[in-house]
Amino acid sequence: MSANLSALFYLISGILFILALRGLSSPETSRQGNYFGIAGMVISIVVTFLTVGNLGPGFIYVLIFLLIGGTIGAFIAFKIPMTAMPELVAGFHSLVGLAAVFVAISAFLKPEAFNLGIVGNIKLASLIEMSLGAAIGAITFSGSIIAFLKLRGIMSGSPVTFKGQHLINLILGLAIIFLIYYLCISQSSNVFWSIVLISFIVGVLLIIPIGGADMPVVISMLNSYSGWAAAGIGFTLENTALIITGALVGSSGAILSYIMCKGMNRSFFNVILGGWGATDQTSVSKSKEQKPVKSGNADDAAFLMKNASSVIIVPGYGMAVAQAQHALREMVDSLKKNGVKVSYAIHPVAGRMPGHMNVLLAEANVPYDEVFELEEINNDFANCDVAYVIGANDVTNPVAKSDPQSPIYGMPVLDVEKSKSVLFVKRSLSPGYAGIDNDLFYRDNTLMLFADAKKMTEDIIKSL
Repeated sequence: MSANLSALFYLISGILFILALRGLSSPETSRQGNYFGIAGMVISIVVTFLTVGNLGPGFIYVLIFLLIGGTIGAFIAFKIPMTAMPELVAGFHSLVGLAAVFVAISAFLKPEAFNLGIVGNIKLASLIEMSLGAAIGAITFSGSIIAFLKLRGIMSGSPVTFKGQHLINLILGLAIIFLIYYLCISQSSNVFWSIVLISFIVGVLLIIPIGGADMPVVISMLNSYSGWAAAGIGFTLENTALIITGALVGSSGAILSYIMCKGMNRSFFNVILGGWGATDQTSVSKSKEQKPVKSGNADDAAFLMKNASSVIIVPGYGMAVAQAQHALREMVDSLKKNGVKVSYAIHPVAGRMPGHMNVLLAEANVPYDEVFELEEINNDFANCDVAYVIGANDVTNPVAKSDPQSPIYGMPVLDVEKSKSVLFVKRSLSPGYAGIDNDLFYRDNTLMLFADAKKMTEDIIKSL
């Protein structure tokens, strides 16, 4: 395939990727956005093969590995539960970063195969590109592994800090910059391997001090890192599609990270610099044993909701764990038959990743026009008869507005406590992912429903 024709098809795939991002910005168009993304990726892969030309016997090996990887990816996608989606995303980000490292290593060891020069005399621009791609890729890989371990519960979600941590990060960051400069002068293999090794260490050090409450931001941030790693390698390979795709992923991930930080009242730079200035995520509220709690059952909840004029559903990670979205939709349908107005309130960081709750509700065929973001619905809680909180915790905690010592102070939360009655479905009084007690449990207008979210919702349906 000629260079002009391949450039044209790469441009078309780039446009399709942009349309994919545009489609994914809304639940109504997300399916169409996925189709655009798939089409763009298919075009990119086919054009890349045609551009390379005759690969000889190696072509068969490439197809075999594509088939193996595609089969594994498809199997995981079909089998993975929605509750495990955040750690799956973190795991996939690690693979993108590792792929960037491997390509950079290949380009450095065999530059003639990529038309970058010869060993010891690689083009200056190519050296900068491959070293940046390797460094960002290595940071993405090790950082994503730590995020996966925290989300999976294999590693504690609490911040891991030690004295001089940020100074060490600063020194290692400056060391990477210096080594890249020195690599361009010496083209030493030892320097190149040092860049890769230090970058792996930096990835670990950047993520371990970030606590559980900030993990949604980490997911989107690592997504951005993986994009920039791919873009850097795209320049090395002189592949237009990879540059466009990497830049789109990197920039969109960065924008999403900023939006998430704003939604959690976190400093964007604090997070990307490894939790610089983050507060200790320990509970500072009074012991819950000293506070009275009102508990109820499904009959109590059904009575309150049946006699309400408006109900707002607040879903959270507990709903995802219990897979209660379908039962929730059935309960809402029953309420609508009784003339109750029902809507859903989604916090930007509900769940473990951006859009987690939206996907679950869409899976249960909840109408999109009934689902509202925090800014759109927060004022409605004051006029709401019943708020049904199903598994959400930190995003409803009033402490975020009242306790300056709280690690979530200043974080925008759903004003659930302003409702006339609050039905809080939870297994126990245990704290949320931020590790702090929820003051909403002990409010006079709160009725705790201690049970599995799905079973409680199904019992309410029977009572209705």
